[in-house]
Amino acid sequence: MTDRYAPLREIARTLGVDAVALVPGSNFTRIMGHAFLSFERPLLVVVPVEGPPAAIVPNLELASWDEVGFEGETFDWRDQTGHAPAFAALAAHMPLRSLAVEGQVMRVFVHHALVQAMPGLRVVDAEREISGLRLCKTPDEIAALEQAIRISEAALEEVLQDLKAGQSEKDVERRLVQAMFGHGAEALAFTPIVAAGANSAQPHASARADYAIRPGDALLFDFGAVYGGLTADITRTVFVGHAPDEAQQVYATVLAANRKGHEVAGPGVSAHDVDDAVTGVLEASPFAEYIRTKTGHGLGREVHEAPYIMRGNHQLLQPGMVFTDEPGLYLLGRVGVRIEDDILITGDGCRSLTTFPKELRIVG
Repeated sequence: MTDRYAPLREIARTLGVDAVALVPGSNFTRIMGHAFLSFERPLLVVVPVEGPPAAIVPNLELASWDEVGFEGETFDWRDQTGHAPAFAALAAHMPLRSLAVEGQVMRVFVHHALVQAMPGLRVVDAEREISGLRLCKTPDEIAALEQAIRISEAALEEVLQDLKAGQSEKDVERRLVQAMFGHGAEALAFTPIVAAGANSAQPHASARADYAIRPGDALLFDFGAVYGGLTADITRTVFVGHAPDEAQQVYATVLAANRKGHEVAGPGVSAHDVDDAVTGVLEASPFAEYIRTKTGHGLGREVHEAPYIMRGNHQLLQPGMVFTDEPGLYLLGRVGVRIEDDILITGDGCRSLTTFPKELRIVG
């Protein structure tokens, strides 16, 4: 029988610690097969180098916990008694001197509860090692990601078919959200960015209810659906009515940079080299001063995860990794253009999981 905790045990051995702890989040869901929420009640699984794991679970979650098929001891606790006795029971059952945790996910009060129950406990940040287990996607994860992308693309096309000058950004955002759920989204990867006119030059703009989209505006969409626990992340920039000359030049530059990313990415190529090539196209243009972001980031169970496609990151890309290729230019107060694809590294190159057309498009 396969030990689903074997990769975590290997991390513990490599780091020289007694065990690894997981709390609810993307790594937890991938290994345990079920998602749990993090509110005020601590829930965690501790996996030792050898032997069965143990868990601390709020009593009200026990029925859901039964579905996990957990192989070790479970110490539950109730709101009326607090969680300290469960941590003490864990310490008595599994005395630990050292523990690896997810530094970007474990909350401070859970860390404190562990240290209080196990005085002298050495806590090691193993975020990079634990999250690294999901760097390369499985075939099932790739299939779910592709479906999330198909849903997103179908929703965008539906919205563009009806888009007209005079609508507000908030109106368009609302229609996009409805369309994603209408096409089968399980959730939203994040609150969509729908930004028109000068707002498109704000990389993380919020949709406005009081701005009517005008002819000549750039209209930037950055959004994604969730399907099977995997997240899409797509950006397309269109123009309403017509595209001014300067905006067309900006668009052509960004499109050339995006295509350069497809051209250079492949197994054994570093994240640095991809960003260097893509950003180099932008730097060689008349718009170099308007570069504000790196080329992209990893994509999977989280919208932003490793590998980060940026200069200085010499991590080599491997088959199964997925990242965004999203160069942009942002002329504050005037216009912004970003074009984002989701790229899968294959055995002999790369494949774009996004297929939505990228040629300059006029709508409305």
